[in-house]
Amino acid sequence: MLKFYTNPMSRGRMARWMLEEVGAPYEAVVLDYASTMKEEPYLGINPMGKVPAIVHDGHIVTECAAICAYLADAFPEAGLAPSLADRADYYRWLFFAAGPVEQAVTNKALGVTPDTKQQRMAGYGTFDLTIETLTKALTVNPYFAGQSFSAVDVYAGSQILWGMQFGSIPKNAVFEDYAGRVTSRAAYGRAAEIDDALIAASAAAG
Repeated sequence: MLKFYTNPMSRGRMARWMLEEVGAPYEAVVLDYASTMKEEPYLGINPMGKVPAIVHDGHIVTECAAICAYLADAFPEAGLAPSLADRADYYRWLFFAAGPVEQAVTNKALGVTPDTKQQRMAGYGTFDLTIETLTKALTVNPYFAGQSFSAVDVYAGSQILWGMQFGSIPKNAVFEDYAGRVTSRAAYGRAAEIDDALIAASAAAG
C-alpha cells in the first residue's frame, strides 16, 4: 500500500513525478492548505502540516529529497538509483540541492543577503556561488549522477524548472538544455497532466 498526500500547487508535484517514474500504484490524497493540511489526521503523519508525504507499508516519509531517495530504493526495478559503488555524485548533488540550493533560494526570496562574515557561516556561501556550482555539475555529465537519469534529477531538476519559471533561479543555456531533457520524460508529462487537471478542476469549482 502506497498513499500519497499532496496539493497540486505545492512541492507535492516533485513527489508525484517521482511516483510516476517508479510506476508503482498509489492512492493520492489531496489536502487543502487552510484546513485538512493543518488538522488531524494529517498532522499525525506530518506534524509540520506540510506536503508532500507518503506512507508506504506503514512507513512515513516526508521531505521531497527523502521521498525521492526512498522511492528509488523501494522500487529498484525502476533504475532510478545508481549502484552503491556509483552513488558518490548521486548523494553529493541530492544533498547539495536539499541543502545549499534550498537555503540560497529561500534566503534570496526573503531578501536575506549574507555579508562577508555571514558567508563563512552559511552553508551555501552566496547565492551566485551556489548557482554557479549547480550549473557546473551539469557541464560534466548530462544528468546529476552521470550519464543516466536518476532520482536526484527529479528533485534537483524540479528546483531548476520551478526556479526558472518563477524567477528564483536565473536561466542559462546549461539549465535550459537540461530542462529540455528531463521534461521530455513520459513520467514528467503524466505527473504534470494529473496535477494540472486537479488545479483546473479546483478553479472551475470556485
